[in-house]
Amino acid sequence: MFRNTDPHHLLHAAACWSILTLSCLAAHAQTGQQPGAMGGSSTGAAHAAVLDAEKRPITAGGFVKTGPIVFQEVAAKAGLATWTHKMGAPDKNFIIETVGSGVGLIDYDNDGWLDIYLVNGSTDEAYMGKAPAPHAALFHNNHDGTFTDVAAKAGVQNDRWGFGVAVGDYDNDGWPDLYVSNFGSNRLFHNNHDGTFTDVAEKAGVTLGNWSTGVTWGDYDGDGKLDLFVAGYVHYSIADQPESGSKAFSYCQFRGEKVMCGPRGLKGEGDHLFHNNGDGTFTDVSLKAGVSDKNGYYGLAAAFIDINNDGKPDLLVANDSTPNYLYLNKGDGTFEDISYASGYALNKDGRETASMGIAIGDYRNNGLLDIYHTTFSDDYKPLYRNDGDANFTDIAYESNLAEVSIPFLGWGTAFFDYDNDGWKDLFTVNGHVYRGADRFPWGTTYAQRPQLFHNIKGTKFEVVPPVEGTGLAAVLTSRGMAFGDLFNNGKIDAVINNMDSPPALMRNVAADKNHWVGFHLIGGPKSPRDAIGASVALTANGVKQREDVYAGGSFSSSSDPRPHFGIGPATRVDKVEIRWPDGLREDITLPAVDRFYTVLEGKGIQPTN
Repeated sequence: MFRNTDPHHLLHAAACWSILTLSCLAAHAQTGQQPGAMGGSSTGAAHAAVLDAEKRPITAGGFVKTGPIVFQEVAAKAGLATWTHKMGAPDKNFIIETVGSGVGLIDYDNDGWLDIYLVNGSTDEAYMGKAPAPHAALFHNNHDGTFTDVAAKAGVQNDRWGFGVAVGDYDNDGWPDLYVSNFGSNRLFHNNHDGTFTDVAEKAGVTLGNWSTGVTWGDYDGDGKLDLFVAGYVHYSIADQPESGSKAFSYCQFRGEKVMCGPRGLKGEGDHLFHNNGDGTFTDVSLKAGVSDKNGYYGLAAAFIDINNDGKPDLLVANDSTPNYLYLNKGDGTFEDISYASGYALNKDGRETASMGIAIGDYRNNGLLDIYHTTFSDDYKPLYRNDGDANFTDIAYESNLAEVSIPFLGWGTAFFDYDNDGWKDLFTVNGHVYRGADRFPWGTTYAQRPQLFHNIKGTKFEVVPPVEGTGLAAVLTSRGMAFGDLFNNGKIDAVINNMDSPPALMRNVAADKNHWVGFHLIGGPKSPRDAIGASVALTANGVKQREDVYAGGSFSSSSDPRPHFGIGPATRVDKVEIRWPDGLREDITLPAVDRFYTVLEGKGIQPTN
């Protein structure tokens, strides 16, 4: 099996195998790592400020008067602005107050319309029982462009210090369930089929403790039942928080200014893989499977996804300020750590990044899944091109994605085709962790606008300009982001969870007249019922595209599980091939376009009401 043998890559990988040692930190100081980063986040060297024509940092500026209008921010109109996220104190002195929370898109009542689950954070006072806990929200889709918060009735308010969420039907009963990761005990909300949920995490054995973040479901051992992976971030104590400026944490600085401490300099929290026993319980097999994170890295996002096209879900883990993990599924219940050999552990400079979110998609339409990462400000965001056989090359600069991303601090991210032209575009949401970003001349801001990049037929990306008054010009404190067709009109929208603010709903209003097709896949008796792990290949207009069903990736979030294909001007689909999680391959003939199809494994298209 070929692996990345670039001399610079191998030299740096070897030098940084123990990335948290003092010697390695010193080595990074010599390779462009800014001073003081050992107490904060890994970045590139300090970057010159980028200002717009009105002398505003580009992260909160660069607006244009006219241009293509893609998104309108409609959270208030849709009823989502009745809910507000809360995370720690306003001054953000501690890392636990800065990370933020995710979004889960879930059709919890099986009515064919996506509902929205928004994870909430907490405060020291609420965590210690001295104040009411902030509630999570479950917004029911009313089918008319509005949503109603039913979290209390549904029993999913969480009332803990929440971070991540993943949607998956773990018991194969045909109803999606929710796993919510917290600082403290995690929740597994079982869907009761009547609009309510029951937290069964303790009975199931998946509560964990301390600080969990990115979550993903996947059937790693091929037994037809979804297993659960939970990334750990920092091993943390509210009673003994790392205080910047104290003697023990005097090194917590960014560009010479005192900032909150972490993640570097703090102890990492391990990762956990839970095997589904099929009886409502799970067994922690992290060590046996080889994915326990013995290095103590800082996990923020994760995804089970088949990277090498062998039909088995592999595992990606995006780590903050430490190397990323790529675990190749060996098919015997264990994984091979090929993080360095694959080229995925580090960026093209041989340097670890502060990875926050993962975008996964075949943006070149060649059948190979590529990967994009959001990272800290003062650093470009890597685009890992899949060269086949689980080998990756970072081509962010060649793809026009690097320079424009440096001032931004990115979180949620995804590949999706916003204009249905048949080529997956790239969307990211942004927001800084240091409140001082607005006070110092760093060329960045605390609240930041999102970024959308249009795919030029798999060759390069171009920036979609932020038109004044539209969603791309909204300046937000964004963290989690999930994407999906919320209005069942064939256009992909996005929901953003913003720090200490109401959420944003980016409704897709792009003026294109292109056609589309969507699928609701139902697995057979040997596959997960919700078809997580399935892959769909669709050919139309001379272009063959790929979409996969997975849960996770984007920072602490879980998106629409229905594969969506834009097909440009084509009015017919030439071929659809589905590779189901159990290995069955099935060809489907579509009678029309611009609609959703429900497909039952082995039984083809099902009638819908």
